[in-house]
Amino acid sequence: MLHTGLTSDKWSSFSIDKQILMIANEMNRAKNWIEKKDFEKVLHCYERALELLDLTVNSSKNRSLVNELMRFRELLATEYIHKVNNTEQNLKLFKVLLSLSLESYNIYN
Repeated sequence: MLHTGLTSDKWSSFSIDKQILMIANEMNRAKNWIEKKDFEKVLHCYERALELLDLTVNSSKNRSLVNELMRFRELLATEYIHKVNNTEQNLKLFKVLLSLSLESYNIYN
């Protein structure tokens, strides 16, 4: 586990909006590392985002949201596997993630 001290129980105690915002934070960190051209750290951010996504999927009872999160996870995993280090692509994924929660989107904007 990359997020030491984070358990499934603790993660599931957060609202889905907060969970999405914390995943979005990892995406934002990745963007910053892409701009600094530290691609190893980009991969670490994506790994942490994938871990948080897995925790979110496992704790959610909303099947339609789970389906959307799994689609998002597939897109992020593709970026990770192919080592795509493009700020525009990262921003697109970031916006897609925030669109899954109106509250998260409103907090960010």
